[in-house]
Amino acid sequence: MMHDTMHLGVSVAVAVRNSQALVANAYRKRYLQSNGTCNLKLCKVDAVTTISDFDIFARVARTGNMSAAGREMGVSPAVVSKRISLLEERLGARLFQRTTRQLTLTETGEGYFKRVLDILTLVAEADDFVSRRNTKPKGQLRVTAPTAFGRLHLVPSLLRFADAFPEIHIDLELTDRFLDIIRDGYDLALRIGELPDSSLVARKLAPDLRIIVAAPSYLEKVAMPQTIADLERHNCLSGSAHDLWRLDGPEGACNVRIKGNFRSNSGDVLREAVIAGLGLGLRSTWEIGAELKSGELVHVLPEYHGSSQLAIFAVYPSRDFMPAKVHAFIEFLAGTFSGNELERGRASTNGATASDPAGGFGKKPRVARRAGFQPDIG
Repeated sequence: MMHDTMHLGVSVAVAVRNSQALVANAYRKRYLQSNGTCNLKLCKVDAVTTISDFDIFARVARTGNMSAAGREMGVSPAVVSKRISLLEERLGARLFQRTTRQLTLTETGEGYFKRVLDILTLVAEADDFVSRRNTKPKGQLRVTAPTAFGRLHLVPSLLRFADAFPEIHIDLELTDRFLDIIRDGYDLALRIGELPDSSLVARKLAPDLRIIVAAPSYLEKVAMPQTIADLERHNCLSGSAHDLWRLDGPEGACNVRIKGNFRSNSGDVLREAVIAGLGLGLRSTWEIGAELKSGELVHVLPEYHGSSQLAIFAVYPSRDFMPAKVHAFIEFLAGTFSGNELERGRASTNGATASDPAGGFGKKPRVARRAGFQPDIG
């Protein structure tokens, strides 16, 4: 443990010292060119203060807006603008392209941003190392999750988390877009699907089950499909540009090419479209359990379901020392979205009985509120 602490401290010190040296040398060079002399004390102090400038720069780069960066830090846009201008002056390079609407990073700014994030991450890890051992979890926790999951499941459960950790302040963004959580400054994201390889760490919280469903009003107009090949004659609603449903069935995994007259990037919209009778949908049982139970939706081709590789994940940046607030939230999520309960629902849903077409998920409380989210909309 002592070795890890010393190693982390040395890494932070080296990164910060190197960055400060670069800034100081550039500053001294320009000062000598214009004045012939250099006040070394002034140069040293100016370089040390650039750690806070790194933070300001990173926030402006992430938000593309000085006003937004100022709000995050509790300072005025004028202060942010002044600090960015001074930073560019010290470096002798333009970091942003400025327009009346937004700021965009220059090529130099992009490279600088990547290196600044590394430095700030090391500093944050040093703080996290100490806080995990000496303090209660606290501070701002930035989380992003898909809209439907946040609305139906995450938000209703947050009261218990807030009661348990009153010093953690959650900043929750609900979106169906796949965000870069490192670049955008999030501590954690909730995602569903087969995660691609990345530098992020993923913890599986629970499996996710998707089934083919339709409204009775739709099936009154079009015959109930009896085989997987019958899907070619149906209006299948999709949230994917690939128009492909990855299914598991009696013969194993299969990819089914679908077609339809409606597509949306919103899971909520697709759910409502299926309920309205627009066509067939491949939906997660956590979002349509109540409708299956009430009869608003009917389970179609019950021997088939979405790929068993789909799961609910918490993803977060890789760090030697996970912040206490992130650790607390992940453990809370793992306890809330119980894999055991989901697996019991999976077994009964695959059976698709008439007495319980929702497979247990239509019982609104406990099981229906213990499932996932889906950036992979459909």
